[in-house]
Amino acid sequence: MFLALLAVFLTLAVAPSVPPHEEVARMARFVVHKCDWASMATISTHEPVRGQPFSNTFSISDGLAGNGTGTPYLYLTHMEISVQDLQVNPQASLSVSLAQTHYCKNHGFDPQSPLCAHIILSGSVLQVNDSEASVAKAALFGRHPEMIDWPTDHNWFFARFNITQVWVLDYFGGVKTVTPEEYYSAAPLRTHAGEPVSTS
Repeated sequence: MFLALLAVFLTLAVAPSVPPHEEVARMARFVVHKCDWASMATISTHEPVRGQPFSNTFSISDGLAGNGTGTPYLYLTHMEISVQDLQVNPQASLSVSLAQTHYCKNHGFDPQSPLCAHIILSGSVLQVNDSEASVAKAALFGRHPEMIDWPTDHNWFFARFNITQVWVLDYFGGVKTVTPEEYYSAAPLRTHAGEPVSTS
Protein backbone atom coordinates (compact mmCIF):
# COMPACT_ATOMS: atom_id res chain seq x y z
CA MET A 1 0.00 0.00 0.00
CA PHE A 2 2.81 2.40 0.95
CA LEU A 3 4.65 1.70 -2.30
CA ALA A 4 1.49 2.35 -4.33
CA LEU A 5 0.93 5.69 -2.61
CA LEU A 6 4.58 6.60 -3.08
CA ALA A 7 4.34 5.85 -6.80
CA VAL A 8 1.30 8.13 -7.13
CA PHE A 9 3.07 10.91 -5.23
CA LEU A 10 6.19 10.66 -7.37
CA THR A 11 4.11 10.70 -10.55
CA LEU A 12 2.34 13.89 -9.47
CA ALA A 13 5.56 15.47 -8.22
CA VAL A 14 7.22 15.29 -11.62
CA ALA A 15 4.11 15.62 -13.81
CA PRO A 16 4.11 18.46 -16.31
CA SER A 17 2.16 21.44 -15.02
CA VAL A 18 0.26 24.15 -16.86
CA PRO A 19 2.83 26.65 -18.14
CA PRO A 20 2.85 30.19 -16.72
CA HIS A 21 0.67 32.54 -18.74
CA GLU A 22 3.70 34.66 -19.65
CA GLU A 23 5.00 31.79 -21.79
CA VAL A 24 2.37 32.19 -24.47
CA ALA A 25 3.77 29.91 -27.16
CA ARG A 26 4.47 27.16 -24.66
CA MET A 27 0.92 27.47 -23.31
CA ALA A 28 -0.45 27.06 -26.83
CA ARG A 29 1.61 23.92 -27.43
CA PHE A 30 0.63 22.54 -24.01
CA VAL A 31 -3.12 22.98 -24.54
CA VAL A 32 -3.07 21.55 -28.07
CA HIS A 33 -1.17 18.50 -26.83
CA LYS A 34 -3.48 17.94 -23.86
CA CYS A 35 -6.67 18.08 -25.91
CA ASP A 36 -8.19 15.04 -27.61
CA TRP A 37 -10.84 16.91 -29.59
CA ALA A 38 -11.46 20.29 -31.13
CA SER A 39 -14.26 22.43 -32.47
CA MET A 40 -13.52 23.15 -36.12
CA ALA A 41 -15.23 25.99 -37.96
CA THR A 42 -15.52 25.92 -41.74
CA ILE A 43 -17.38 28.10 -44.24
CA SER A 44 -20.52 26.15 -45.03
CA THR A 45 -21.34 25.02 -48.55
CA HIS A 46 -24.71 23.63 -47.49
CA GLU A 47 -28.13 25.26 -47.55
CA PRO A 48 -29.64 26.98 -45.66
CA VAL A 49 -26.38 28.20 -44.08
CA ARG A 50 -24.23 28.45 -47.22
CA GLY A 51 -21.45 31.00 -46.77
CA GLN A 52 -21.84 31.12 -42.99
CA PRO A 53 -19.47 29.78 -40.30
CA PHE A 54 -20.24 26.18 -39.40
CA SER A 55 -18.70 24.56 -36.31
CA ASN A 56 -18.30 20.83 -35.78
CA THR A 57 -16.45 18.52 -33.39
CA PHE A 58 -13.44 16.43 -34.43
CA SER A 59 -11.02 14.13 -32.67
CA ILE A 60 -7.44 15.37 -32.92
CA SER A 61 -3.96 14.33 -31.87
CA ASP A 62 -0.58 15.99 -32.19
CA GLY A 63 1.18 12.83 -31.04
CA LEU A 64 1.21 10.26 -28.28
CA ALA A 65 0.89 11.55 -24.73
CA GLY A 66 4.10 13.29 -23.70
CA ASN A 67 5.45 13.35 -27.26
CA GLY A 68 3.52 16.03 -29.12
CA THR A 69 4.64 17.54 -32.42
CA GLY A 70 2.35 20.57 -32.25
CA THR A 71 0.64 19.61 -35.52
CA PRO A 72 -3.01 18.57 -35.01
CA TYR A 73 -3.86 15.52 -37.10
CA LEU A 74 -7.39 14.45 -38.05
CA TYR A 75 -8.96 11.29 -39.47
CA LEU A 76 -11.57 12.34 -42.02
CA THR A 77 -14.03 11.09 -44.60
CA HIS A 78 -15.51 12.97 -47.55
CA MET A 79 -18.91 11.79 -46.32
CA GLU A 80 -18.63 14.24 -43.41
CA ILE A 81 -20.45 17.56 -43.88
CA SER A 82 -17.56 19.77 -42.73
CA VAL A 83 -15.10 17.90 -44.93
CA GLN A 84 -17.34 18.69 -47.88
CA ASP A 85 -16.95 22.36 -46.93
CA LEU A 86 -13.17 21.93 -46.85
CA GLN A 87 -13.18 20.51 -50.37
CA VAL A 88 -14.47 23.87 -51.59
CA ASN A 89 -12.48 26.05 -49.15
CA PRO A 90 -9.78 24.39 -47.01
CA GLN A 91 -9.55 27.41 -44.70
CA ALA A 92 -10.73 26.70 -41.15
CA SER A 93 -10.20 27.50 -37.51
CA LEU A 94 -9.66 24.98 -34.73
CA SER A 95 -10.52 25.68 -31.07
CA VAL A 96 -9.23 23.67 -28.10
CA SER A 97 -9.65 24.29 -24.39
CA LEU A 98 -8.29 22.99 -21.10
CA ALA A 99 -11.95 22.62 -20.13
CA GLN A 100 -11.53 19.15 -21.67
CA THR A 101 -9.21 18.23 -18.82
CA HIS A 102 -9.75 18.16 -15.06
CA TYR A 103 -7.75 21.36 -14.62
CA CYS A 104 -10.49 23.96 -14.99
CA LYS A 105 -13.07 22.07 -12.96
CA ASN A 106 -10.56 21.35 -10.18
CA HIS A 107 -9.70 25.06 -9.99
CA GLY A 108 -13.31 26.26 -10.23
CA PHE A 109 -12.74 27.95 -13.61
CA ASP A 110 -15.71 28.27 -15.95
CA PRO A 111 -14.81 27.14 -19.50
CA GLN A 112 -15.31 30.74 -20.68
CA SER A 113 -12.95 32.15 -18.05
CA PRO A 114 -9.61 33.30 -19.47
CA LEU A 115 -7.97 31.31 -16.67
CA CYS A 116 -9.29 28.17 -18.35
CA ALA A 117 -6.84 28.45 -21.22
CA HIS A 118 -8.13 28.05 -24.72
CA ILE A 119 -6.39 28.23 -28.06
CA ILE A 120 -7.71 29.10 -31.52
CA LEU A 121 -5.68 28.00 -34.52
CA SER A 122 -6.21 29.64 -37.90
CA GLY A 123 -5.15 27.87 -41.06
CA SER A 124 -6.23 25.16 -43.44
CA VAL A 125 -6.85 21.42 -43.48
CA LEU A 126 -4.68 19.41 -45.88
CA GLN A 127 -4.63 15.70 -46.68
CA VAL A 128 -1.19 14.33 -45.88
CA ASN A 129 1.05 12.30 -48.18
CA ASP A 130 1.94 8.66 -47.58
CA SER A 131 5.04 9.30 -45.48
CA GLU A 132 3.27 11.75 -43.16
CA ALA A 133 0.20 9.51 -43.05
CA SER A 134 2.14 6.98 -40.97
CA VAL A 135 2.95 9.73 -38.45
CA ALA A 136 -0.68 10.85 -38.37
CA LYS A 137 -1.90 7.26 -37.99
CA ALA A 138 0.35 6.60 -35.00
CA ALA A 139 -0.69 9.89 -33.39
CA LEU A 140 -4.42 9.41 -33.88
CA PHE A 141 -4.79 5.66 -33.33
CA GLY A 142 -2.62 5.91 -30.22
CA ARG A 143 -4.96 8.47 -28.65
CA HIS A 144 -8.23 7.26 -30.25
CA PRO A 145 -7.98 3.45 -30.55
CA GLU A 146 -11.60 3.00 -31.62
CA MET A 147 -10.69 4.66 -34.94
CA ILE A 148 -9.05 1.39 -35.95
CA ASP A 149 -12.50 -0.21 -36.25
CA TRP A 150 -14.31 2.61 -38.07
CA PRO A 151 -16.10 1.43 -41.26
CA THR A 152 -13.63 0.92 -44.11
CA ASP A 153 -16.24 1.81 -46.76
CA HIS A 154 -16.10 5.44 -45.56
CA ASN A 155 -12.71 5.86 -47.27
CA TRP A 156 -11.03 7.54 -44.32
CA PHE A 157 -7.92 9.62 -44.86
CA PHE A 158 -5.42 11.43 -42.66
CA ALA A 159 -5.12 15.20 -42.66
CA ARG A 160 -3.24 17.85 -40.76
CA PHE A 161 -4.20 21.31 -39.67
CA ASN A 162 -1.74 23.67 -41.36
CA ILE A 163 -1.31 26.48 -38.83
CA THR A 164 -0.95 30.07 -40.06
CA GLN A 165 -1.79 31.91 -36.81
CA VAL A 166 -2.22 31.02 -33.14
CA TRP A 167 -4.53 32.90 -30.79
CA VAL A 168 -4.13 32.36 -27.03
CA LEU A 169 -6.53 33.32 -24.25
CA ASP A 170 -5.08 32.10 -20.97
CA TYR A 171 -5.19 35.15 -18.68
CA PHE A 172 -6.82 38.53 -18.21
CA GLY A 173 -5.97 41.35 -20.61
CA GLY A 174 -7.21 39.99 -23.90
CA VAL A 175 -6.12 37.56 -26.56
CA LYS A 176 -2.45 37.14 -27.47
CA THR A 177 -1.07 35.96 -30.79
CA VAL A 178 1.78 33.60 -31.57
CA THR A 179 3.39 32.97 -34.95
CA PRO A 180 3.70 29.40 -36.21
CA GLU A 181 7.49 29.70 -35.81
CA GLU A 182 7.15 30.71 -32.16
CA TYR A 183 4.58 27.98 -31.60
CA TYR A 184 6.67 25.16 -33.03
CA SER A 185 9.87 26.26 -31.30
CA ALA A 186 8.25 26.16 -27.84
CA ALA A 187 8.69 23.15 -25.54
CA PRO A 188 5.20 22.29 -24.27
CA LEU A 189 6.12 19.97 -21.43
CA ARG A 190 8.64 20.45 -18.65
CA THR A 191 8.82 18.41 -15.47
CA HIS A 192 10.10 19.81 -12.24
CA ALA A 193 9.74 18.20 -8.82
CA GLY A 194 7.36 20.22 -6.67
CA GLU A 195 5.47 21.84 -9.58
CA PRO A 196 1.66 22.04 -9.33
CA VAL A 197 -0.37 18.97 -10.20
CA SER A 198 -0.80 18.43 -13.95
CA THR A 199 -4.05 18.51 -15.89
CA SER A 200 -4.03 14.75 -16.34
